[in-house]
Amino acid sequence: MSFLTKRRYRFESSSGYQRKRKFRKFLQLALAIGLGAALVFGTLGLITFEYFRNKYQTIADSFNLEQVEKMEAASLIYDRQGRQFGKIFIQNRNPIPYDQFSPLLIDAVVAAEDGSFYTHKGVDWQGVARAAITNYTSGRISQGASTVTQQLARNSFDMREKTFERKFIEMLLAMRIEQQYSKNQIMEMYLNRVYFGGGFYGAEAAARGYFGKSAKELNLGEAAMLAGLLRNPNGFSPWNNLEAATAVRNRVLLRMRETGKITREQYEQETALRLYVRKRTNPHKVSYAVDYIRQQVIAALGFERAANGGFHIYTTLDLGIQRSAENALKAQLDKIEQRPDYRHETYSDYRERHSSEEDAINRGRQDIKMPAPKYLQGASLVLDNSTGAILAMVGGRDFRHSEYNRVTQSRRPPGTAFAPIVFATAFENGIFPGELVQDACIDNRYVMVGGATGILGEWGVERAENEYTGDITAREALVQGKNAATVRLGFRVGTEALKATAGKLGITSKLRDYANSYLGSSEMTLEELTLAYTAFPGLGMRPENTHIIQKITDPDGTVMYESSGKRTRAISAEAAYQTHSALQEVLKRGTGDNAYTEAGLKVSPAAAKTGTAYNFTDTYTIGYTDALTCGVWIGFDLPTRIFRGAFGRNLTLPVWSAIMNQAAEEFPAKDIPQPTGLKPVEICRNSGLLATPRCVHVENGPGGLHEVKTTYVEYATEAQMPKVRCDVHGGGVRNYAQQYNEEEWPRAAAAVDLSRIRPVAVAAPTLLGLHDVYRSVRPGGALIGEEIPVAKALPVGEVPAPGEEENIPKAMAVDPAALPVSIGTEPEVRKAAPAASAESSGFESPAIPLAPPKPVQF
Repeated sequence: MSFLTKRRYRFESSSGYQRKRKFRKFLQLALAIGLGAALVFGTLGLITFEYFRNKYQTIADSFNLEQVEKMEAASLIYDRQGRQFGKIFIQNRNPIPYDQFSPLLIDAVVAAEDGSFYTHKGVDWQGVARAAITNYTSGRISQGASTVTQQLARNSFDMREKTFERKFIEMLLAMRIEQQYSKNQIMEMYLNRVYFGGGFYGAEAAARGYFGKSAKELNLGEAAMLAGLLRNPNGFSPWNNLEAATAVRNRVLLRMRETGKITREQYEQETALRLYVRKRTNPHKVSYAVDYIRQQVIAALGFERAANGGFHIYTTLDLGIQRSAENALKAQLDKIEQRPDYRHETYSDYRERHSSEEDAINRGRQDIKMPAPKYLQGASLVLDNSTGAILAMVGGRDFRHSEYNRVTQSRRPPGTAFAPIVFATAFENGIFPGELVQDACIDNRYVMVGGATGILGEWGVERAENEYTGDITAREALVQGKNAATVRLGFRVGTEALKATAGKLGITSKLRDYANSYLGSSEMTLEELTLAYTAFPGLGMRPENTHIIQKITDPDGTVMYESSGKRTRAISAEAAYQTHSALQEVLKRGTGDNAYTEAGLKVSPAAAKTGTAYNFTDTYTIGYTDALTCGVWIGFDLPTRIFRGAFGRNLTLPVWSAIMNQAAEEFPAKDIPQPTGLKPVEICRNSGLLATPRCVHVENGPGGLHEVKTTYVEYATEAQMPKVRCDVHGGGVRNYAQQYNEEEWPRAAAAVDLSRIRPVAVAAPTLLGLHDVYRSVRPGGALIGEEIPVAKALPVGEVPAPGEEENIPKAMAVDPAALPVSIGTEPEVRKAAPAASAESSGFESPAIPLAPPKPVQF
């Protein structure tokens, strides 16, 4: 035996070698057994799979795969510039194409849900085997090993039960889906269908709901959070548990790092960031504008189609003007509630008392209703003058608290904001804007507002410094908001003519058949009043209706609905322009003369009318430029005094100014052309007749006595054109063939049977002597160079306290024409009332010679 042979024999005979040899044989045997077992179990598995496949394939084949592509889709709402700002839905879903998803989101979903998505054919068999062993050992179904394709099948056909039969059918469906659709198509349908919590179906709705951005704009951390929500949408919701949402985001990021989708640096950077999401809001409680749009769409398409059809709703809203209207109104209402004389429930008080209900509504509770708020409310509406398109709508202070739309549903008295319609009616019926109308004390029983008797000037005035001014032009009465003159002008035209004009202007609410309609006591909506004003910049033309939907298209782009934007003739161009020219002066020297100095208005040219209702319950500003008209209201839902001295010029005019300033950026104001049917004519404001060189007034100014012209240029139709020279300064003689006596005016009917009530004797007249504490008659003149002390008007409804009468300045020599008068039976005669005696008045009064008065037309 050779040396090498002997050495090999000794090595093979050693114990270590024998152990290794035995181990090798054991491994070979184990491998053979394993392969045999695998072959056996594989064969059994294949036989079992084929058995169940034959058993359930028919069921799986019965499902229509077109259903995978079809899903409920929200109808999307866009503003006039194509920006999405709302939706109508049953399931809050917004399907988008594959290329509109962020690649980061797709990588995150694959890492979190299906690592072998791009290699399997619908089923991950290794995952199935792993899940089968786990479920067998645990005695229950604890793992599903569902691929993205299987989840798509399960969600498409609503297979929710946890049974082996359902699981097997799901696998067969997944394989069918893989055969019919590409991987990108499968991922697109999956991301558009699955639930991400918070009421969001599909990644696009979830991205906008949680982060306020589209699915294409998601960053890495946001994409990871959405992918993590798929395992437990409600449990991992950032609104329910921000810590859990952060933890699941970090786990998905870790998985993306392990699969090589992101680097270690990206992982460390993203996990170190705090997770930020938007504040939770109820998607069904968005705003008055969106709710109004929803109602209009449902009326046009029906609820099921509107909520599920995925329509594209193109509205007329302008988001810039809309936000300006919302912010301006909110800021002004907050400011009003901070006044020391404000005595009502505030917005913050209400929210503090009902915070639990508000939180429940924000979480999506549909069964929670907020108690009716009693805090101060407001509303605004902006219309396109040409088409009636609604550019902005604010129906109240907070839609979550009250869904009552105060633009379209609330009917409130417009007060003196209604006056332009009275004057437009008068101009339409031939009354010249330069014609004189008397602004003097009037028996309140003619209009029955604020009691059976009283001074009409106390009703619905528009500024604290209110006084009667005697004979003024109709234009001046509108500019200065003179209520007594407005009533007298209203009696000239009558309620039937007023109702006819109001109807043509778009006011469908019924006007009362009483004279208080001249002062805006008949209730109407802000929408009606704002629409009526569009006829003034439109030179008598107005849109037939307001509308907020421009068109509706289906998902394929087919137009299902489109607005017409038709216009109609309401009043003549001449009457419209005459009213418009007066409303322009309102903002310069009338009841809205604080617009440019205090309210912040920067738009010119513009026109508007402020308005205040009786007892300061409702305040308005309605105004326009050539392009658009805006109406603003502030008040309570139930008639309640806001506070004493709450005028439209102070409450609503600042809101209106802010909205118009914003709108002017897109709709710059232009001059409104004068109709050819109007001719300029110079008249004297003291007579309303043709001006003469002698139409001047001597005033005592800083530099001494000087003459001031009493003339101005008015606009008249051929029929309205004055034919006589001024009879105050120029010697003209007017025709008094037709006069209007107050005794002939119809009195409003009493609401009760006065025959059953014992009358109370009046102890003394309302006005005593010449000491007119209410300024119902203003001295009209004096000796040249001599000033007349005039009593300052007391606050409305107050009289001098006992003992303070001597503090009221006594009147000196006055123009007899300025004295109170009584109306005779003959139209041509008006006699001056005798001065009250000292005995009757309780005050000493100088004797005043009475001169023959000139006739005054009513």
